[in-house]
Amino acid sequence: MATTQPYDDRDGFIWYDGKMVPWRDAKLHVLSHGLHYASAVFEGERVYGGRIFKLAEHTERLAKSAGILGYALPFSNAEVDRACEAVCKANNIVDGYVRPIAWRGSEMMGVSAQTSRIHLAIATWPWPSYFSPEAQMKGIKLKTSKWRRPSPETAPVHAKAVGLYMICTLSKHSAENEGFEDSLMLDWRGRVAEATGANIFFSFGDGRLHTPEADCFLNGITRRTVIGLARARGIEVIERVIMPDEIGNASEVFLTGTAAEVTPVGRIDGHTFGVRELTKLMMAEYDKATGKAASVAKKASAAE
Repeated sequence: MATTQPYDDRDGFIWYDGKMVPWRDAKLHVLSHGLHYASAVFEGERVYGGRIFKLAEHTERLAKSAGILGYALPFSNAEVDRACEAVCKANNIVDGYVRPIAWRGSEMMGVSAQTSRIHLAIATWPWPSYFSPEAQMKGIKLKTSKWRRPSPETAPVHAKAVGLYMICTLSKHSAENEGFEDSLMLDWRGRVAEATGANIFFSFGDGRLHTPEADCFLNGITRRTVIGLARARGIEVIERVIMPDEIGNASEVFLTGTAAEVTPVGRIDGHTFGVRELTKLMMAEYDKATGKAASVAKKASAAE
């Protein structure tokens, strides 16, 4: 997402290995293992009205991701939760984004880094919609990527690990260069998987929601939240294999993710879709669940 201010040159504070440090002083060595060998895991969290949505679940996933990569976080989950809240308070974030990241340090340089120190940093900043409001109103455009989600036997697909996002960057850049907002990624079998940083849902006009089985990509926290919200409203949600040749039969498509929230999709390759009632309902339900609707209403009232 484009920004007018570099992320290394900002006012504020970053929580770094147990201490709150000035933003510009939060640095790591160029020979850190996490930079060279992708031995890093991270989270993305949203703040609504001063509250981090699903904080404990995000911290639990961060710790689980670290474990999958063979190391433990240097702080307990409760300590990480408190640190996330503290950094939001230090930066006066009421509505924004939180990014915890844990990585292997610079003690060893090579594929093996068994004794490298594990570092943990947490940053936060104001962040509006992931996609532009204009694109969201009519639905964003996706282009199917040539890169595919790997098999669980070839990569730690259930960790939120930085290395897994390299093909996402390649896919998203390629799509943007052709006038699309994002990419649709298939898995190694040719099945529909997800977008570059969000899960995907389809409606085929029967009042039900269909979403790919999360067997080789993250079963997103927002994905699970939306499934729960839909079922609470009596909407059937089917997790199943979805093939690319089914896409043209869909009447509604939307993405879910911490950054994307619930974002309508208006086009995938040559197929177009409407932003209809089911999508609008899930957008509204998610906004209520996160507290976004209340936060927006409070700001509007204060502005009057």
